[in-house]
Amino acid sequence: MTIFNFGSIVIDNFYKTPRIPIPGESVRAESFKKGLGGKGANQSIAAKKAGSDVFHIGAVGPDGNRELELMKKHGIDVDHVNYSNLNTGHANITIDPSGENAITFYAGANDTQTLERIKKGFENAKPKDICLLQNEVNLVLEAAKIAKSHKMKVIYSAAPFDLSHVRKVLSFIDLVVVNETEYALLLKAFGKRFNKPLLITNGAKGSCYLSNDDNFRVKSPTVQPVDTTGAGDTYLGYFASSLDQKKSVHDAMEIASFAAALQVTRYGTSEAIPSLSEVKIFWKKSGIQTLALH
Repeated sequence: MTIFNFGSIVIDNFYKTPRIPIPGESVRAESFKKGLGGKGANQSIAAKKAGSDVFHIGAVGPDGNRELELMKKHGIDVDHVNYSNLNTGHANITIDPSGENAITFYAGANDTQTLERIKKGFENAKPKDICLLQNEVNLVLEAAKIAKSHKMKVIYSAAPFDLSHVRKVLSFIDLVVVNETEYALLLKAFGKRFNKPLLITNGAKGSCYLSNDDNFRVKSPTVQPVDTTGAGDTYLGYFASSLDQKKSVHDAMEIASFAAALQVTRYGTSEAIPSLSEVKIFWKKSGIQTLALH
């Protein structure tokens, strides 16, 4: 099977600061660097590093050649990444000494997809292939409908969170992925009427799967984080790839937890995503017993 990711491509601007500024405050950055990011690109790279074939459907601007070349170097098929007249999306990421961050996101070219381009991007999809979706691009509902018309398994990361988007796409989604804050908003809006399988991530506290058939929690390995940017994307990319490789949901969550935990011990987003061999070495050194990574 194959993973098709209809997702964002972003130029990340990283600023390491002594603290995250409060409203009205200016803080001097201690360092600055650029990197490839965006939820979509990060998830695609993580899924590829985990061992899946990945097709990315997206858009960049005239300034996006570097980002496309980096994705190609990772082995991702970018034949359906289109060029837009708008600049490539970008994110300004402020990181404090504890690894926490604050992010300002500009969609740019990510919001210039067309229905015809999306149809073209999914034309070779097969039943049971995996489709990854998130809210950093336009026409997510249309992409979900097209994916389901191909009988794909659709995994939707409801971030950046927008309840109106969730309501629209829900009928075409097989699994919804949220963090603890987003989960609380879903419960407030839907209560017990929410009947889709849920994967809830909660950083160092681990992750939880809820469905009508099964409920369980997976712990996250204990690490000292230096940068939490992109941890959720690493988790989801590894999770999707593990499902693609016929792992159970529980095993996929365990593998994803190790990958995300290792990623947050490094600075950056896509460049910090570990390879599967690195994840296995990390698991062996942890001493944690699991069959998922054998």
